[in-house]
Amino acid sequence: MTETNDQIQSNDIPGAADVPAAAEGQQERRGGRGEGRGDRRGGGRGRDNRRGQERDSEWQERVVQIRRVSKTVKGGKKMSFRAIVVVGNEKGQVGVGVGKAGDVIGAVRKGVADGKKHLVKVPLTRHSSIPTQGNGRDGAASVLIRPAAPGTGVIAGGSIRTVLELAGIKNVLAKRLGSKTPLNNARAAMDALAGLRTHKETAKERGISLEQIYS
Repeated sequence: MTETNDQIQSNDIPGAADVPAAAEGQQERRGGRGEGRGDRRGGGRGRDNRRGQERDSEWQERVVQIRRVSKTVKGGKKMSFRAIVVVGNEKGQVGVGVGKAGDVIGAVRKGVADGKKHLVKVPLTRHSSIPTQGNGRDGAASVLIRPAAPGTGVIAGGSIRTVLELAGIKNVLAKRLGSKTPLNNARAAMDALAGLRTHKETAKERGISLEQIYS
């Protein structure tokens, strides 16, 4: 598949949070007739729907990039859209997903689903930072992240900043090295976060006490 240089303007990009909301609205309209019967039987379905909505509300989605791509087929070129979406709960879990579809809404929806399938658990300190320095690489992109003191904020740019913010990190220093491609940078940041270890885990792997780590 060859990608064109056409990129959708930021004003035309729908919020990723609007896509699940629209899907939930359709489900509510479809299930409106059966709500009365479910309530008479005990209202079990209503409780399950509320629990599902609470779980979905914990996750935040941000669209990093939407591009129009083309695929050469027998009859010519088939145009579609590719969406890069970052999903996180700001509590130490984050994922990057890619979705392709004939329309923007479908591409974003697929990107959200793909991001939730590739979640990474990030160890956070009490100051909402990372315990150690991390390095990540994907393709020609390389990312360096370092812990920072409280009050520093997220010193990063592009898709790397989006990944760090949705992971719940509030004090960190990050530097992009190599390629400027948003997808490679986001995946390189995910690789760096996946390689982080707490001091307790490091001491256990080395077979030494925690006091020797700090000494």
